[in-house]
Amino acid sequence: MSSGALVLFSGGQDSTACLAWALERYGRVETVGFDYGQRHAVELIARQAVRGRLARAFPDWAVKLGPDHMLDIRAFGAIAETAMTSERTIEMTDRGLPSTFVPGRNLVFLTYAAALADRRGLDVLVGGMCETDFSGYPDCRRDTLDAMQSALRLGLARDLMIETPLMWLTKAETWGLAKALGGEALVAITVEETHTCYTGERGILQAWGYGCGSCPACQLRQRGFESWVSDGRLDVPA
Repeated sequence: MSSGALVLFSGGQDSTACLAWALERYGRVETVGFDYGQRHAVELIARQAVRGRLARAFPDWAVKLGPDHMLDIRAFGAIAETAMTSERTIEMTDRGLPSTFVPGRNLVFLTYAAALADRRGLDVLVGGMCETDFSGYPDCRRDTLDAMQSALRLGLARDLMIETPLMWLTKAETWGLAKALGGEALVAITVEETHTCYTGERGILQAWGYGCGSCPACQLRQRGFESWVSDGRLDVPA
């Protein structure tokens, strides 16, 4: 049985669903966030709002929720120089990838998270990577993560698992998973507290949450929410 899980927690919709998923399964859950100079640094503030509201709304989860860790990796963000970390137009590049793609970001996140998990005595890393409904990032694919899991196990000389509960879910199904895990209370937290918008816009609360409504992250989130609502706000088995 695992000693516990470390959730890669950005403060966005997907990582919030993953945090709830982990809290349902593990007796000890810690979170880690990364400051890599992202334009939407407001997500770093959202992280604490989400954690606090989850703890208040779900006492059974609160007793399992351990410390939060924030890691400064802005030097990595400076190397990446993408529309995610600098004032550049969000568009498709000649590689067929969005200009928001930060090369190797998830690989770096997982390396740092694995080192932290090793020191904290945690055996499971939980991430919101998904290749069903995503922005085309190659480091979100399960085969990439399987390779990374093998490398980390070899490099740390210990068992370590990378769990990706959203890997085969659409964005609509991610909304359904949130409802299945925490009912309308978790849906409300997701709408009102989480942050996904790449531009950092939090001016107007839409039905699906805060955001500019035009960046790829907002478009995915909005389409998923509207599809979920049209399906009758169905639960997805947790």
